[in-house]
Amino acid sequence: MNTKMIFIASGMGLLIAMSAAFLSGAEKKVLEPAFNPAFNPASNPYANGIYANGMIESALPSGENINIYPEVAGVVTQILVTEGQGVKKGDALLVMDDAVQRATVEQLKAQATAAQVILEELKHQPRAEVLAVVKAQMISAQASLHSLQVQLDKQQKSFDLDPQSVSKDTLDNSINSVKVAAANAEVAKKQYELTKAGAWSYDINNQEQAYKGQYNAYLSAQALLEKYTLKAKSDGVMLTIMSTVGSYLTPQGVYGSYTQDMNPVLVMGSAQTQMNVRAFIDEILVPRLPAAENIHAKMFIRGTNISVPLEFVRVQPYISPKIELTTQRRERIDVRVLPVIFRFDKPHDLNVYPGQIVDIYVGEK
Repeated sequence: MNTKMIFIASGMGLLIAMSAAFLSGAEKKVLEPAFNPAFNPASNPYANGIYANGMIESALPSGENINIYPEVAGVVTQILVTEGQGVKKGDALLVMDDAVQRATVEQLKAQATAAQVILEELKHQPRAEVLAVVKAQMISAQASLHSLQVQLDKQQKSFDLDPQSVSKDTLDNSINSVKVAAANAEVAKKQYELTKAGAWSYDINNQEQAYKGQYNAYLSAQALLEKYTLKAKSDGVMLTIMSTVGSYLTPQGVYGSYTQDMNPVLVMGSAQTQMNVRAFIDEILVPRLPAAENIHAKMFIRGTNISVPLEFVRVQPYISPKIELTTQRRERIDVRVLPVIFRFDKPHDLNVYPGQIVDIYVGEK
């Protein structure tokens, strides 16, 4: 009896285990978007229209948005704009700590100024006061020569009349003194002419090049200093500010606390009177896409019954991986799509923003 109960209990346990394994391994049915009450796409308004996911973006002649990265690294000290604010080309948006670079600029500016002063000094030679001194030295040397020459002439005349009146040594010393004085007078004359001629052209040219080098180094440092202030490259609207005062920025951008990757510091878009929407056409549906002159499309805002007519702008002629997935288990992750850009006038009574996902149906006129 006990043996029979044991077999029965074992059989029931095995049956329960097999049932649990079957139920746990069974694939649960995924609720398709068309039957999901939280996501009910609008019906196709065209007889042969094709469906695509779309993403709203700024109306730009090319690209998506204006991503702004710093060209230098540093700590943010000021943020001069707010999200949603309109800006003009050249407006300062964000300031980074530039103390070290500013000191470098001042140092190079001082060095360039010193080099310029030396260049001007060379160009304005001779200095009048220096020329006057050299001229006086020349006149003094000539006067000394004249005095010694007169003295020698007297001694020579006396010696010629009476050799005993002047000793031979005295006469020889006077002759030597005149020669030395003549040489000194000649040196003084040449020194005067050299001073009067001014700086050597080669010295001026060399100093000019030194000044240019210092000045260009100053300009380079000044240009680098200006990069510590991020400015708007065009008119537009601030879409996102990914940094705050105290954040450290690099040319790779700023680290995102939530996304844990590097992001652009600032993102700008065009003025939002008109906006673009980028429709991602599945590569399987690309052959069904009408010719550019016949394309007609409508955009449907998710969660509403609102539709907006679209104007065809261009096709981005490159099929790329799909960037927006529905996270459903049956969805292929290797889908590639053709981006088609449309434009629409932003309705005054409708809140739509760049980055918003919408439904798009593309048909033929």
